[in-house]
Amino acid sequence: MTTGDAVMSALDALRLHKLRSALTMLGIIIGVAAVIAMMAVGGGAREQVIAQIRSLGSNLLVVTPGNITAGGVRMGSGAASTLTDDDSVAIMNEVGGVQVTAPNMRGTAQLVAGGMNWATGVFGIDNGWFEARDWDVEHGRMFEPEEITRGAQVILIGQTVARNLYGGIDPVGQELRVRNVPFRIIGVMSRKGQTTWGQDQDDVVFVPLNTGRQRVLGRNMANARAVGSIYVKVRDGEDMSIVENDVKSLLRQRHRLQPGQEDDFTVRNLADIAATREASARTLALLLAAVAGVSLAVGGIGIMNIMLVSVTERTREIGLRLAVGARQWDILRQFLFEATGLAAIGGLIGVLIGVGAAYIISNAAGWPLLIEPASIVLAVLFSGLVGVFFGWYPALRASRLDPIEALRHT
Repeated sequence: MTTGDAVMSALDALRLHKLRSALTMLGIIIGVAAVIAMMAVGGGAREQVIAQIRSLGSNLLVVTPGNITAGGVRMGSGAASTLTDDDSVAIMNEVGGVQVTAPNMRGTAQLVAGGMNWATGVFGIDNGWFEARDWDVEHGRMFEPEEITRGAQVILIGQTVARNLYGGIDPVGQELRVRNVPFRIIGVMSRKGQTTWGQDQDDVVFVPLNTGRQRVLGRNMANARAVGSIYVKVRDGEDMSIVENDVKSLLRQRHRLQPGQEDDFTVRNLADIAATREASARTLALLLAAVAGVSLAVGGIGIMNIMLVSVTERTREIGLRLAVGARQWDILRQFLFEATGLAAIGGLIGVLIGVGAAYIISNAAGWPLLIEPASIVLAVLFSGLVGVFFGWYPALRASRLDPIEALRHT
């Protein structure tokens, strides 16, 4: 018997029992579909998280003030006014590997433009902010250095603010009142989208830092040069943890903190946040892979069970073939092809169902669909291996039947 004859014989046997073959393939179909959907959805979710983290700025450290204690009551992180413009300048000049620093303040305010109004976040910044956040002006221009120094009443607005206050009208050059202070719009920022916690980054306006202090956000009475936080962008290739430790050491020295005394600031490494979220995604992927693996194993056991039943039902047929000259290898190959065919066809159907499920889930969640061809090939090959592994014993048992005893089987 040639290989082609063995394959055709195996397919004929599967066609003869269509319902039984379909039910046998069910476990393989579910397992492969779960693998494909898991890899596609997991990959898309990971890309979405990475894109959202990247939108905050790459290689970024965020330094925020620490807490203060008043009357035995700790006020929480950010309550103290311990960071200043001078800290930002010192980090830029004295810490190696720093590309740019960006001191900033933030608050909320009601904006009024003509007959429209909108409440949003207001940031007081310098131009280092845009480099730190990898954020550009889409239409118009950034602040001039002279505008930042003298505290000019100019403003940049986000896409959400532009849409809600001006609709389809070009806002550049228009007047915008922030807490009744008139500003001239000089640009509209490019779109940033949402953060990982769902905040709209485009619902914001930016004013020069000094302008924010003097006219909108208010000056800190305890420290006139206090800022809300400092963004520190680290150069590519530099070790983030080393720069983070250097920043902490410098700030402790500048703030005259004694050994053992608690930091009056906090440094957050956004790369650590991204790594944590990627680790969570990997854990979820491993969990789904375990579920898919169990399903494939159950499917394989189903194939073995059906093949053993098939060997019993076809004992006389096997005996007749052996009696007329078929070799043990021919019988082994025929039943092995049947088992592998069941698993491979189930794998192909599982791929189609998995791709469909991944498409539906990605659309519902708003994630990008990421299906790698290698994952499809791997799933089909693995299902074929399941067929070989679980079909080997029934095929071997069939090939070792005694022809005389097989022909006497009733």
